[in-house]
Amino acid sequence: MKRKEGSQLPDRSSSKKVKKEGKDEKIKLEGGVQGIKLETIDARHQPRDRSKIAETLTDSDPLVESDTTSESGADDGVSWPSDDEPDEEEEAAGDGIEDDGEDGDGGIRITSKSATHATPVVKAKPADGGTNSREAHAKQKAAAVERKAAKPNADLIARSKKLWERLRRKSHVPLEERKKLVAELFEIITGRVKDFVFKHDSVRVIQTALKYANLQQRKMIAKELKGEYKALSESKYAKFLVGKILVHGDDEIRDLVVPEFYGGVRRMIKHPEASWILDDVYRGAATRPQKTALLREWYGAEFALFRSSGTEITAELDQLLEESPEKKKPIMRSLHDLINLLVQKKTTGFTMLHDAMLQYYRNVQPGSEEANEFIELLKGDEEGDLLKNLAFTPSGALVVCYALANSTAKDRKLLLRAFKGTISMMAWDPHAHKVILTAFDVIDDTVLTSKQIISELLGKEPESETEQQELIRMANGIAARAALLYPFCGRSKAIVPANDLELLQEIHRIRQTTSKKDPEVRRKELVANMTGPMLTLIKDRTVDLISTSFGCQFISEILLSAAGDRVPAMGAILSLLDTDRDKFKTSAAARMLKTLVGGGHYNQELKQVEITDPSMIFRDLLYEKIKPEILQWALGDDSFIIVGMLETSDFAAAEELKSVLRKQRSKLVKLSDGVAAEEKIVEMGKDGSKQNIKKKRSGNPGAKILLKKLDE
Repeated sequence: MKRKEGSQLPDRSSSKKVKKEGKDEKIKLEGGVQGIKLETIDARHQPRDRSKIAETLTDSDPLVESDTTSESGADDGVSWPSDDEPDEEEEAAGDGIEDDGEDGDGGIRITSKSATHATPVVKAKPADGGTNSREAHAKQKAAAVERKAAKPNADLIARSKKLWERLRRKSHVPLEERKKLVAELFEIITGRVKDFVFKHDSVRVIQTALKYANLQQRKMIAKELKGEYKALSESKYAKFLVGKILVHGDDEIRDLVVPEFYGGVRRMIKHPEASWILDDVYRGAATRPQKTALLREWYGAEFALFRSSGTEITAELDQLLEESPEKKKPIMRSLHDLINLLVQKKTTGFTMLHDAMLQYYRNVQPGSEEANEFIELLKGDEEGDLLKNLAFTPSGALVVCYALANSTAKDRKLLLRAFKGTISMMAWDPHAHKVILTAFDVIDDTVLTSKQIISELLGKEPESETEQQELIRMANGIAARAALLYPFCGRSKAIVPANDLELLQEIHRIRQTTSKKDPEVRRKELVANMTGPMLTLIKDRTVDLISTSFGCQFISEILLSAAGDRVPAMGAILSLLDTDRDKFKTSAAARMLKTLVGGGHYNQELKQVEITDPSMIFRDLLYEKIKPEILQWALGDDSFIIVGMLETSDFAAAEELKSVLRKQRSKLVKLSDGVAAEEKIVEMGKDGSKQNIKKKRSGNPGAKILLKKLDE
């Protein structure tokens, strides 16, 4: 064997004893020569018969999960090596001894070097005249081929793999040829599907067959596998086939597959392979009754063994406990133990687990020992993976929201720390953004909220061009704008999604006993921390914001509630009247101007505008801007903006405006009656020609309101 670099040379002037399992053999090293004279060799050092090594190897090739899309041409769920690649048996033929490749005497190469010259190699020949490594390797290959040929369906599997090798390169196979290949493939696998699916090198064939099959052929495959879906889900490679069957199948196939999981949920959710397939089926394929049946098994063995025969079954734990209150203790213990097991195993990404956690937490008394243990379970995940996974699912987000609302100030700080670096991602998610809204409502330490939430929402440099572009994107996103504007708008139906309002109402009820700071004080402190970057964004990016309806809402909410100097931002909006008047012709921009002029939102229940604090001065600035053309505004489509000026109680120029309008009373009357406004309607005649028809529009409602205001 070759001497490693850095090892010391043996002392050539002496002899060294070598012990080999109780039998000593001496190797004398003669000094003064360049080589090594090998006097004796232990018989145990003879080369092994390598043909015996292959007998211990498995007969299946390892799965290779690296295959480019360009080679495969289609997504088969997982990729495998081609048949031209060497098998595992062939690759494992060597025993780790270096073969010199020159003479095959099977000996061991021993080298040494003198101080000045290279040491020649002395090769030891096998004492029993055994074969060399090359011959042993050839024998092993032949033995592997013989073993494969002796297996059941060996020829069929080999042919099917050749067909798969051709079919997987979709872009290289013409349609007609592909049809012929698929037909031949189904001739091979029909009636033999179970023989193919439990081997990693042949299950890929079934996946390809599913991909190109028609519905009847897919049903054939699904029916042949009936009774085997649990075993398939537990297989390292065959589990992907279950997903393929459900993706490419119809309702009949789904109803054939899913019920086979009944009764085995608690065991499968613990299995390293089956758990992922079970959760995929639960989340994406199962119907609501099927989900209910699967989730009920978390509550104990009773629900797995004895399923309700009624059509209306429920997985709502509160309803089950109300029907059978005596079962509460064993059910809660069974549910908690299974939740804790999965959390400790770090398998916390399952939607089914999140649904079970929500059912558990909703049925423990806040402040009780069970509730405190549950909070400790959430905090115990030091990496924060549990809380992050929870935040992005419907049930998981509710779990985190309830935990934040019911926790102490110290626990909230620890829970919030887990989301460091993911706040901006959460803002875009339809579920995770609820956690941000809840944190705004229940965390009393607004400095902490500013550091860990607001700083990530607005970015490290919110006034830079890159960050402002991202803020504009957020302002136009349904979920993201709710997280961005919630401190300014509160529970506004126009900003906050409808399904969030019920949750926030419940959070507000809980925080009455768990939070100490006044809600309005908390809100104003948050607004103060966000105002600067928001006003700068409006001033610098007015054109981008006013171009969309969501952008106009963003401007309205910020200017109505901002705590800083709002005049520069208002001036940027008014300057567009000179440079880009067309931007204000949209209905969204008109509503924005009317809202800013009125100084608040119109309350449908109270039938009046709710003035914000501090009061707006936008109406005064706008009046001075459009004073020379006030009649055009009053008599045109923007008449409601003029109405907004007269409806505010603190508009200083109200009498002056009324005086100007009274001089044009006759025009307002005609406009309110619809006489002065006509529109042309283009219709197609019977002969195909276009006909212009003049039609009077209905009266302008804004003009009617102005007439009433002039009479007050």
